[in-house]
Amino acid sequence: MSDHQDYLGTGSDTKFRLRADVLMLMLKGAGYAAVFCLVLWFGLMVLYWIGKALPEESRDTPDPGQAFLQQPYIQTIPV
Repeated sequence: MSDHQDYLGTGSDTKFRLRADVLMLMLKGAGYAAVFCLVLWFGLMVLYWIGKALPEESRDTPDPGQAFLQQPYIQTIPV
């Protein structure tokens, strides 16, 4: 394994080396952010396509969460 760490070709200029390293780190972070956004977008598109694949009647049904609110309240007395 070689000890060649100058992958940007900066030579002995330390200022340029620092700028180049920072630029590479920023581009790496931007790449990670782009991958994260694409995965998030793809997941939302999958949910959208699943929703569009459902039959029309499924969109007209009442919300199942509202059924709990429509039940009568029964008071229980502890024994």
